Amino acid sequence: MKFSIEKDAAEKLLQNINPEAYGRSRNYKNGAVTHLSPYISRGVISTKTVYHHIMKMDLPWYKVQKLVQELAWRDYWQLVWQEKGVGIDEDLKRPQENVHHHKIPTAIVEANTGITAVDTAIRELYETGYMHNHMRMYVASIACNLGRAHWREPARWLYAHLLDGDWASNALSWQWVAGSNANKKYYANQENINNYFESDQQGTFLDVPYEAFDSPDFPDVLKPNTEFQCKTPLPQSSFEGVNPAKKTLIYNYYNLDPKWHNDEDANRILLLEPSFFERYPVSQLCMDFVLGLARNISGIQIFTGEFDDLLRQLEGSVVSYKEHPTTRHYQGTEEPRDFLTDVKGYFPSFFAYWKHAKKRLAPKDM
Repeated sequence: MKFSIEKDAAEKLLQNINPEAYGRSRNYKNGAVTHLSPYISRGVISTKTVYHHIMKMDLPWYKVQKLVQELAWRDYWQLVWQEKGVGIDEDLKRPQENVHHHKIPTAIVEANTGITAVDTAIRELYETGYMHNHMRMYVASIACNLGRAHWREPARWLYAHLLDGDWASNALSWQWVAGSNANKKYYANQENINNYFESDQQGTFLDVPYEAFDSPDFPDVLKPNTEFQCKTPLPQSSFEGVNPAKKTLIYNYYNLDPKWHNDEDANRILLLEPSFFERYPVSQLCMDFVLGLARNISGIQIFTGEFDDLLRQLEGSVVSYKEHPTTRHYQGTEEPRDFLTDVKGYFPSFFAYWKHAKKRLAPKDM
């Protein structure tokens, strides 16, 4: 799957979504997924915009509920990040059990696990920046629950290569699989992978009944491990100064909305902070995608440096930015993001959140 950086790319995908088919087939390799995730994660389009489009299709609620619920999962992870901040970088609810190291199984990094569907998906990740969501769970389970790695470094590895990398969704999903954000660990055997990913492989370390995962083996292929290594290829600044009489809009890795104040004459700056990318590094492919999307924002300049360094060069211009857990140190006017609903705060489980959100999202007469 190749993701376009054209200005109307997200809109074209939006017009092609099929909520009913999504609900039936989303877990399958070639299921009717929307492929909107890179544009949602980069702030090009919001979950709220997608929701309103779905509801305008005038389909029965039962046909759209699954897709709406998946949008709600994205918002839920963001609310957890809002509440916990960098706390989501650690075991959230309980310590991950049976951890042997804080590295990554080498077989994962090298796409050499011996599970054909998994290895193919990892190679495609490196090439395209995309991995099917169901496959991400398989990879996490192999790395953490069989390879006995702590979830954080493998999660950082995956995030670094995903065009739709959303640290909240990524980190908290890995924790769910590894059991530090859930009541139990998630496992999938070879039969499950064969079923969903058009494979017929047999005789692998996953070709066992589910009861075998009560006391899983430590496969030899997963024992070698490697340090996570990724240095973000940050571009040179193209900043030439601002007109202090105009408002300055600050964009970043999570906000590349081309419609944000698009009717205003403003200074527009894409801020790429080295400290942020030191903590959450990304690949060249991801950075190229971001810079490509940024070109759709007329007049935008790139500033590679810290917010405080930029602020000193804004000559008193009024600053505005969108709320996000990564912008808490910004100064200026914080503007809200578009969430699906007005439900806010921390909920210990998705379904506790969904109970409230669904009341606002589902048609009243369903």
